[in-house]
Amino acid sequence: MVRGGRGPLSAVAAAVALTLAASGCVTVHGELAVVPAATRDEAGQALKDFTEAYNAADEAYDPTLDAHRVTGSLGAINQAGLKVRSVTHPDGNPKHRPLELTDVTYVIPKKAGWPRWFVADADSNTDTDTGPDDNRWLLLFVRESADAMWEASHLAVLAPDEVPPFRTDADGWAEPAPADGASLAAAPRDLSRDYAAYLKSGEPKVFADGPHTSGLRDQRTKISNRPGLALQFADQPLDTGAFAPVGLVTEDGGALVFFSNRIYERATTADGYRPKVTANEKPLLTGEVRNTLTRESVASLTALVKPGGADEDRVTILNRFQGVTALQGS
Repeated sequence: MVRGGRGPLSAVAAAVALTLAASGCVTVHGELAVVPAATRDEAGQALKDFTEAYNAADEAYDPTLDAHRVTGSLGAINQAGLKVRSVTHPDGNPKHRPLELTDVTYVIPKKAGWPRWFVADADSNTDTDTGPDDNRWLLLFVRESADAMWEASHLAVLAPDEVPPFRTDADGWAEPAPADGASLAAAPRDLSRDYAAYLKSGEPKVFADGPHTSGLRDQRTKISNRPGLALQFADQPLDTGAFAPVGLVTEDGGALVFFSNRIYERATTADGYRPKVTANEKPLLTGEVRNTLTRESVASLTALVKPGGADEDRVTILNRFQGVTALQGS
């Protein structure tokens, strides 16, 4: 090793190293080092920025005011909802109540490369803090690159006892779930595809029974054929880019995983009738509704995946947050 003075070249190298460290990305021998995805202060600022933008958009019913702070399935649902309300309530939200998020715990994993993510586990002012209506908001924040903003991509509303303890190291940093499921009972990267297949056929049998799995299939069967109206459902995986699944390893070696899927619901009426389009759907409608209406929705899902070796109920869907994002008439 050659030791020398601090000349111009070493000064430039030091400046570059400081820039990389500030962005949370450190290169060692050409490889990205494993570092916290965000500092705790940075995570706190991301939550503050999101809350301020969310409140501004909700008060004005203006999707442009928080478009830069949401992405993924939460972004798709949020932006579609605000687009509708900007038409149905052009003067803004007469019942606006500022969102407040308190008692926040940040679950920040150590990882290499991009994208990066963390979870903010908070108590909102939208619930009752005692009894069965008490809940926690889990907001997943993602950042695609060093030049990108932190954006909220998923929201899970869970009962306090549904939030699992996460595996952390001595410094309190969490562990990202392996996308290939190497240590898990199911691979996070396959959940969107498997969930879409399951809703169609009941296979693969990796999902535990519940309202978002067997219950949803039963519900669809019951409503699919009505006098004069036929409903068809088609589910598609949504797992690339901002919709890519991510997760955090839990204390027991399982994982809490956030993923998305896309749903098409096609309503076809008998001759002489038209599917109904509500006032809250018209702003999202394209085409003329004659006897067919297709609703396109996005769902944000949160699942608990068991550790590797589990044979039954490998994946439990804890939360499913769905919203209509487009309608097509024909």
